[in-house]
Amino acid sequence: MTLCGKMEAEVEIKVSAETFHDVFSCRPHHISDMSPAKIQNVDLHEGDWGKPGTVITWSYVHDGVAKIAKEVIEAIDDAKLSTTFKVIGGDITTEFKECKIIVQATPKGEGSCFGSLDFRI
Repeated sequence: MTLCGKMEAEVEIKVSAETFHDVFSCRPHHISDMSPAKIQNVDLHEGDWGKPGTVITWSYVHDGVAKIAKEVIEAIDDAKLSTTFKVIGGDITTEFKECKIIVQATPKGEGSCFGSLDFRI
């Protein structure tokens, strides 16, 4: 059985949209410092931080279970404040044939933004 679809999540964050975008596009290895209960580590495997084509591995916890996701940064759009990741390995690939994650920041007032995650499976 093959599942296809799209799932979106949006959360308000007390940081500028530019900073949120910068962390996901150029410094994802800092996310484990910001949310250690959910993200244990983000490792660089190939390429350079902040560049399309870079391969990274996320170590995270989902439903109390430690998991990993190996991803390639497909695109970084500084004008739209978005970063597109394609999952190429790890636990997600056992459930879904293909998965893309688009992280986008939308400014909301001074010093805050909406961070949206768009999962395409």
